[in-house]
Order: sequence, then C-alpha cells, then structure tokens
Amino acid sequence: MKHQILLILLVALTAFVSCGKEETALPNIVLIMADDLGWKDLGCMGSSYYETPNLDRLASEGMAFMQAYAAAANCAPSRACLMTGRHTTAHGIYTVGSSERGDARTRRLVPVQNTSILRDEFFTLAEALKSSAYTTIHVGKWHLGKDPCSQGMDHNTGGSTWGHPGSYFAPYIQPRIDAPDGEYLTDRLTEEAIGYIRQHSGSPFFLNLCYYAVHTPLQAKSHLEDKYADKGASGCQHSTTYAGMVDNLDSCIGSLLTELDKLGLSENTLVVFTSDNGGIKMISCQEPLRAGKGSYYEGGIRVPLIFRWPGKIEPGKVSEVPVTHMDFFPTIMEITGTRAPAELDGLSLWPLLSGSGTLEERALYFHFPVYLEAYRKGYDGGRDPLFRTRPGSVIRMGDWKLHYYYEDGGTELYNLRNDTGEVNNLTSVNPLKTEELLSKLEAWLEEEQAPVHFDLNPAFDSLFELQASGMAD
Repeated sequence: MKHQILLILLVALTAFVSCGKEETALPNIVLIMADDLGWKDLGCMGSSYYETPNLDRLASEGMAFMQAYAAAANCAPSRACLMTGRHTTAHGIYTVGSSERGDARTRRLVPVQNTSILRDEFFTLAEALKSSAYTTIHVGKWHLGKDPCSQGMDHNTGGSTWGHPGSYFAPYIQPRIDAPDGEYLTDRLTEEAIGYIRQHSGSPFFLNLCYYAVHTPLQAKSHLEDKYADKGASGCQHSTTYAGMVDNLDSCIGSLLTELDKLGLSENTLVVFTSDNGGIKMISCQEPLRAGKGSYYEGGIRVPLIFRWPGKIEPGKVSEVPVTHMDFFPTIMEITGTRAPAELDGLSLWPLLSGSGTLEERALYFHFPVYLEAYRKGYDGGRDPLFRTRPGSVIRMGDWKLHYYYEDGGTELYNLRNDTGEVNNLTSVNPLKTEELLSKLEAWLEEEQAPVHFDLNPAFDSLFELQASGMAD
C-alpha cells in the first residue's frame, strides 16, 4: 500500500514539475505601442532632434524594421487590424467616429458607414494567448470597446473607448485612474505595467502596453521642454513640447526594460515596440516621407518597429523587408506554439527574426472608403488641401506603390526605392506597371468583398469645393 501511495505521489510530482517546465518555456510577450509616434521620431530611425537612448538600445539588441506599416493610417482601425490580424475590410473599422468627416459640400461620394467597436465575433490575439496558459494584461489606450477584458484581457488599467486623455497631468478626466494632482500619465501607466510584471513574473504573461503618448493634447514636463528649447530644432522636427513627450516615453520604456532585467525575465521575454500610425505632420514631420497621420502616403502608415528577444534574435539587425502590424498575430502564434486562427491576413516574421529564412514577396493592401479632413488646410501633404485622405485603396508590391481614388478614378504610381517621398507620379511613364498593380488591387478588393460602390453625395457643391480649396478665381 505504501508503495502504491509513493508511486501516486511520484507521478503527481513529475506531472507538476513537467507542467512548470512547460510554462517556464513559454516566452513572455511585451507589446509596447506608442500613439501617433512617427517613423522618424526615434534616434535609431533617423532623428537627430528627439533623444531616445532606451529605444535605440532596444534596437541595437534586436531587429529594427525600416519599412514597417500600420494596417491603417489612424488609431482605431490600426489597432483593430493588429489585434485581429485582419484587414479593415474584415472588421469594418475604417476610421475613428463618423466616416462623414469634413464639410459635406466638399465630399463627392457618400462614404461607407463606419464601425466603431470591434465585434465580439472576432478572435483577438489576447484570446489566443489566453487559451495557451498566458495571463493577458492591458495597460493604456484600447479604443476598440468599453473594456478589453471582454475581448481577451484578464486585467485592464486605462483601456476603454476613449482615444486620448483629457490631460497628461492628473486629474486625467479620461482615462479614469485615481491619481494625485500633477502626476504624469505616461509615468503612471509605466508603474502600472511594472506592477503587473512583478505580480505575474512566475508564469507566462502577455502585456499589451499601449501608451496614450504622444497623442494630443501636447503636454510635457517643463524641464524636458526647456531641454529641447536649448537644443534647437532639427529640420522640420521642432516642437519642444512634443520632444519632451517623446523623451519621457523613452525614459519610461527604459524603466520597464530595467525591471525585466532585475526580475531575470529579459532572456525569456519578447519585446516588441511600434506605433499605431504615422506622426501628425504639423507636429512632427517625417521627411523624406510624404504627409502624416491619416494619410495613405508613407508618412501616415510607415511606423517604427523593433523586436528584441535575447538569444533568439541576433542583435543589431536591420531589415528592409516590408512588413505590417497584421504580421504580429501569426508571428506570436509561431513563437508561442499557439494554434493560429484559420483566417489571418499577415505572415509570421519568425524566419526573418530568427535568421532561418526569408519572406516570400507579397503585396500589402490598404482600403479606406471614407473621408478624413485635413488638420490644417493645405499643410498636411495630402492629394488636395482639404483632406488627409479621400476614399481610396492602396497596394504596395516590391518597390512599387499604387494609390487609387474613387471620387475621380485617379491613380498614382510611385517607385519607393527611387522616390520615398512619393513626388513623381509614374502612371503615364509606366502604364504597364500601373495596370498590373491596379488589376491585383481590384482582384483583392473583390476577394475581400470590400465596399467599393458609392452613391453620389447630393450635398456636394463643386463651386464651393473650388472656393474652399483656394482654386476658384
């Protein structure tokens, strides 16, 4: 009888130890997303104005992607695409709020009705990891529903439908976090994230740390504003307040990375850093990239992207392969051994990250059947002075990028290798490439059952549009 009891205990102990080993083997995932941080707003991405030593170090210890794309040019659709691994055509979140942006008299078409909340039918990255023994944690901006805990998160601090804070200095108004007066929101979110890491350091966790910074309102600590006022502008990057916000964000990420080191977690933690879309042009331009947030020119959708996993990703690597936020879902599924959903629109980046292979050449697609008005008329670098984006679709294939616009059937073709700034429209020079990409784009739109048929807007006034654009005599 004693031997039977000992055998049962030994089997139970072996199972427990085995289970513990399996859990330990699973890497922690820390996904850090800045809000409205442009492609060139880090030192390692080319800025000589903003000082980002911690993110620069992160890049030196991992792989930086120089041609990484958000799946959309503004907040909510970009986040929905990342979290679901699906194009905007799948979930119908095309913009923030109403699709009828800008003066009705300047819109020739009736745009597609926008979806504001990510429907529960969509299986999220958080839900996938939760099914694979991960504790899932959200800190900061969510913008996809009232509570990220209804969409796969076990814990939530600061996430709701709210897209930007009422203030970066407490009381914040939104997000609803009790805080002493004067506390800085980016600091607080970092402290909350570090607290969760300490609490769950003994088992695998997924931390989705989505800062509200550097979204407006522009508010920085005064000593950091003074620092950049003394430093002086660098080209079109000149806002001392914005610079202070970038600087503080970098310091906070440094604190989080230091905590991972202290807890002995860095070696078993994949850290990913990116931004949800491009920077706002009038705040921090991305030259030589054209335009900024809200535009499907490069300045609106190209974003910084860094992956670090010590011992698994060779340090100091730089990739020029075009990738997208929708690649995160299949990448993390492969790394964690989690079964991926059948319908994902991205590819695993693990062959690139691990150095074990390459990615097959593919097209990247964007569909935006709605309107997004200009921040400042004539200043945003858009196709016309009134809108950052009018209804259109885009395809990027190799070095080539084609824009198609539904109001007038206009096409623009650029070779990004030779013309990163999308200045020289080559449609008339290269009609064969234009037709090739347009055909591929049309086939994709049909496959996606994308909304491409629009009613004419009865409120449109061509004379008013000319006058508003400053083109009327």
